[in-house]
Amino acid sequence: MADTVANQQGTVPRARTVEESQTSSLVTGKGTTTIDDAVVAKIAGLAAREVPGVYDMGAGAARAFSTMRGMVGADKSFAQGVSVEVGERQAAADLDLVAEYGIAIPELAAAVRRNVINAIERMCGLEVTEVNIRVDDVHLPMRDTPAKEIGGTSGTGDMGATEREPRVR
Repeated sequence: MADTVANQQGTVPRARTVEESQTSSLVTGKGTTTIDDAVVAKIAGLAAREVPGVYDMGAGAARAFSTMRGMVGADKSFAQGVSVEVGERQAAADLDLVAEYGIAIPELAAAVRRNVINAIERMCGLEVTEVNIRVDDVHLPMRDTPAKEIGGTSGTGDMGATEREPRVR
């Protein structure tokens, strides 16, 4: 049998299954290896962040909490925006991410899905049954630009209601 499988997203390493040998790499005659959900979530989070076009991970509240954690000197959670279910031989992941403005979201989702599947299957030996991706927000480059450069009073590009020029003359 081939070591890779072609699917809609490309070629990925084939997951190890019981049919290939009498035991899987996680369950052997000499013992069982258990991989915690948090480990798989970190691997998925890191793999998703490697893809160009992913600005951040997590829904709005999770990102706000992460910002507060950063203010007090805590480390960033690599599993932020990731939830996983891990069985004996299979795993599934749900990802919440923020895309960079201008990136084609369907192509980004396919690349993230492919990278996450490759990482989990390669590092954990688990078959990935699904990777669901939810794009929660789009990062606008103007938000990182100082207010003076864009002519507004805040970094968001909004000028105060009293300073706004008419849209039509």
